[in-house]
Amino acid sequence: MLTGRRIEVTGTVQGVGFRPWVYRLARELGVDGRVRNDARGVVIEAFAAAPLLEAFVDRLGREGPGQVRDLAWSAIDAALAPGQGGFTIEASVTGGALVVSIPPDLATCPACLAEVADPADRHYQHPFTSCTHCGPRFTIALDLPYDRPATTMAGFPLCPACAREYGDPGDRRFHAQPIACPRCGPTLRLEPAGAGEPLADAAALLRAGAIVAIKGLGGFHLACDAASSAAVATLRLRKRRDVRPFAVMVPDLAAAHRLAWIGAADEALLTGPERPITLVARRADAGLAAEVAPETPLLGLFLPYTPLHHLLLAAVGRPLVMTSGNLSDEPIAQHDDDARTRLGPLSDAILLHDRPIATRCDDSVARVIAGAPTILRRSRGHVPRPILLAQPVTRPLLAVGAHLKNTFCLAAGDTAYLGPHIGDLDNELAFEFMIEAIERMERLVRIRPEVVAHDLHPEYLSTRYALSRTGVEHVGVQHHHAHVAAVMAEHGLRGPVLGLAWDGTGLGTDGTAWGGELLLADAGTSKRLATLRPIALAGGDAAVRQIWRVALALLDDAFDGAPPLAGLPLFDAVGAGDLRVIRQMIAGGIHAPRVHGVGRLFDGVGALALTRPGARHEGQIAMAWNFAAADGDHGAYPLPIDRGADRGAGAADDVWQLDHRPLVRAVVADLGAGCPAAIVSARFHRGLVVGAAALIRAAIAAHGRHPVVLAGGCFNNHLLVEGLIRELADLEVYLPRAVPAGDGGLALGQALVAATVAARSNEPCV
Repeated sequence: MLTGRRIEVTGTVQGVGFRPWVYRLARELGVDGRVRNDARGVVIEAFAAAPLLEAFVDRLGREGPGQVRDLAWSAIDAALAPGQGGFTIEASVTGGALVVSIPPDLATCPACLAEVADPADRHYQHPFTSCTHCGPRFTIALDLPYDRPATTMAGFPLCPACAREYGDPGDRRFHAQPIACPRCGPTLRLEPAGAGEPLADAAALLRAGAIVAIKGLGGFHLACDAASSAAVATLRLRKRRDVRPFAVMVPDLAAAHRLAWIGAADEALLTGPERPITLVARRADAGLAAEVAPETPLLGLFLPYTPLHHLLLAAVGRPLVMTSGNLSDEPIAQHDDDARTRLGPLSDAILLHDRPIATRCDDSVARVIAGAPTILRRSRGHVPRPILLAQPVTRPLLAVGAHLKNTFCLAAGDTAYLGPHIGDLDNELAFEFMIEAIERMERLVRIRPEVVAHDLHPEYLSTRYALSRTGVEHVGVQHHHAHVAAVMAEHGLRGPVLGLAWDGTGLGTDGTAWGGELLLADAGTSKRLATLRPIALAGGDAAVRQIWRVALALLDDAFDGAPPLAGLPLFDAVGAGDLRVIRQMIAGGIHAPRVHGVGRLFDGVGALALTRPGARHEGQIAMAWNFAAADGDHGAYPLPIDRGADRGAGAADDVWQLDHRPLVRAVVADLGAGCPAAIVSARFHRGLVVGAAALIRAAIAAHGRHPVVLAGGCFNNHLLVEGLIRELADLEVYLPRAVPAGDGGLALGQALVAATVAARSNEPCV
């Protein structure tokens, strides 16, 4: 007797060959029915004897291409199925709320790699080999529906052999839009041209110490020999890159293990279809140039994700620096002419191909924190994979993100789409990239925003752009509320939650700079329960670079204006006149805004202990201070809760403060006693963990038990995250995993808050 089932599958199951795989599985098992795409994923109507259907459903959830997020089935009447003799792939259904059917770009699959390596196969050595399981997707898509004429492969007509595969439901290249072979696909060229094949000549240049710009999936890389100090130093100079580390591409896992300490969770990240740059602990004998990552024990490793990368790494025979093809702070180069103009002066040659890039999409970055993968930069391999929302959006909206590490978010119905990594909006090119990327994504996902969310900071270029859009409702979202809401959205939390939002800075509702916040929040509202005691930022943004100013402000506060500067080497190189002027600014509040950022506390204390008066980039000293910490338990510095009694009546409207003065005094005492910086750092981190945990427990006592959310860029720090997880083991704690903790995930939180606010504003009065 035939049994019928309707099976609905969601996740990344469109554009990855899922329907042809279902077709082949059904034929293998003797299951009749049909499969089609719909607005949310894939729908299967299957008919067979009950045991066969059980096996069919089981294998659907365990095998096949793509990433199944949910598999739900219900019984249907077999009599409703016409033509039950066989299994068919039906046309897609386009009604209902659209969920974009373009998957992210996927790393080359083993089957394609085997063909590229097989001299008897027509794909032998072809740098653009792909199938339904792998290859470019988002970065070649021009429009929907995602068919070849709507991609940048439209200019490469299929040869007869590729056309046969494309049209055969039993072939893994059935309807694989980017497929091609040497007869009909894109080709390489090297500028300036060499005497041999472009790829071989590029490899020879790299072996000789040259810098080569390489056109990839979502933009260009700048590559050089990662073992050559001269080559890496030259690349730093030309790219105007400060001490921030370069990423290194290695041919395989074995090579990765030779360079770094890699656990099972690291391997899973490195080899996943997203192929992110994965931060791992570098081996002392890695043999790489010191200039690759001069200030960190971590190494950003990633594996090849296109046949071109595989072939190039094999030809060079050594690890390669693969960094974004740009001048620092500019967006990556996308078009050939753009690369010639901007990357020509930075490189000795450019390896090009003739497949256009439709959308810039930089490499993603991830790290294992507290035993699980954590996305630090969400871009290639993840975009435009949708994020399902527990609370549907009633009006389509755009959230434009922050000024630093900008990304944006589009949302409609129960689906949100984070855009690709834009970067810091510090120049016109980055701002133009943001606008271009927003307009492209709006077209692709068919969302016309009625609501536009933005940060409260009026000078952010993202805020200015949001306010320039007409015919929409504008919703300003407080920075740290957005951080907390991003984690709520990722985990489907409705709130209220206790959100610990720690970062460098974000404009608060009172007009001051926040950054050490404990909020009681839901999707639409937040209440500030506690913050970090403010720190004077003498000279404003200048103190973010001249970190000694932050350290001086902390000392003046901790020692009531009479700090023991003579015993602190940090100030030896600072002129007496400069010290006097900055102390006057701090004491008088002259161009010395008071900020609450935990990131500034990291900067100031790190500068003291490491004797580092300046920083070349945001977070440099904070990261160095994190890396300096000794392993093991060395105790904790005090970070008590000031409930306002010492600050006078009505202090900060009953907002508690974590008081860093005892911590700073303890640091100075240890440094004066000759305590190593590594021990001081360990005690500092432990002090923050213990202080934060005590604050959360005090808030629970006062406001009730709620889930705890950790959000903000400080929670990229594994010592804080892992310490708080241990301290709060009896509580329900949520971490950012699939969305960056820092400003790269802010737009998702803005979207959730703005959607809730906009929905409430449209509710009828009763």
